Amino acid sequence: MSNQHTIHGTIAAPARLDKALADATELSRARVQALIAQGHVQIDGQPALSPSAKARAGAQFRINVPAAAEAEAQPQDIPLVVVYEDEHLIVVDKPAGMVVHPAAGNPDGTLVNALLHHCAKNGGGTLSGIGGVARPGIVHRIDKDTSGLLVVAKSAAAHEGLAAQFAAHSVHRRYLAVCSGQPSPASGRIEAKLGRSDANRKKMAVLDKNSSRGKHAITHYTVLDRFESSALIECRLETGRTHQVRVHCASIGHALLGDQLYGKTPSPLKALLSRLQFARQALHAAELGFEHPVTGHRLQFTADLPGDMQELIDELGRFIR
Repeated sequence: MSNQHTIHGTIAAPARLDKALADATELSRARVQALIAQGHVQIDGQPALSPSAKARAGAQFRINVPAAAEAEAQPQDIPLVVVYEDEHLIVVDKPAGMVVHPAAGNPDGTLVNALLHHCAKNGGGTLSGIGGVARPGIVHRIDKDTSGLLVVAKSAAAHEGLAAQFAAHSVHRRYLAVCSGQPSPASGRIEAKLGRSDANRKKMAVLDKNSSRGKHAITHYTVLDRFESSALIECRLETGRTHQVRVHCASIGHALLGDQLYGKTPSPLKALLSRLQFARQALHAAELGFEHPVTGHRLQFTADLPGDMQELIDELGRFIR
């Protein structure tokens, strides 16, 4: 199945063409420049010739984004914690530090590599091919340094059914996190559109609600325990956007402990995190619930906190309450 797609839109404000198109899409300026050079960009029905050309406000653009050449993921014998498995799907408890699927900078050693080996070894078939050769079966993702539950499709029917539930926001997802400071009120709803940051393309950012870019995102949080300079919170997701919990918490002034991309560790906690060698965002996908896409039965799974997060919480409670 080809992943080629076309992006249409309107340029919002005068700017260099590559910048205007990057602002109007999820593409980087470097990717836009390459697509212009390859003849894949049209402005007002005419081929774009230069990334430095001046783009006028209101101009209509069309970008044909060709399918990326993917290297086929190879099975690798990597240990997995399998929470549930049948002929259609598999639920795993992913450890922090594991990337979900191969991509630039992470060609192997991923969850997909481990699952391909697991399925072949256990006679459980293979993974759904809908996601492409580099990410077979992948319906949703959690960040490399986030631990917890993930469901992967093993059949086309499961992939399509699960994708529909994620699109409808009917999948139950509950995260546990340790944030800096103590959110007030103790429970609340964070609603903020998320999109790629203009300043750093590796980051997501809160966008103006009227922006033509980004995606609507909603997180519900509740404080479960309070410490001197931090708190244990639960986050329930209505939507599932890239880095959603991390960006939403940072947007209200309570970035997750250990999150080097979106937060700054409060001074009283730096020594503790260093002593514990805790160098990831304190975020765990603790609950996952959905309807089985083939049988229709409701499935609900829970994953205990991993050792590093439990140790962090225990230390915070013991010494800094």
